[in-house]
Amino acid sequence: MANENAVMARQREIASEHILFKLIEYVENQHPGLLSFIEDSLDYLGDPANDDTKDDEAVRHIARKMIAGARREGMN
Repeated sequence: MANENAVMARQREIASEHILFKLIEYVENQHPGLLSFIEDSLDYLGDPANDDTKDDEAVRHIARKMIAGARREGMN
């Protein structure tokens, strides 16, 4: 049986990503340049972990994939 906390965290993450993507799509359509603005800020994005799981570049990679996905969705 799956860990209930892990399942709830996954479901919150999926819901949050959907809402965030739709918000970004909407704002980008109204005010072009948002995605570029966010992309330009990624050098400042990092993983807050203080142990050996810390991986700033992995966090940036996920953000880049999200931005690319939002760009693709916005083109449809």
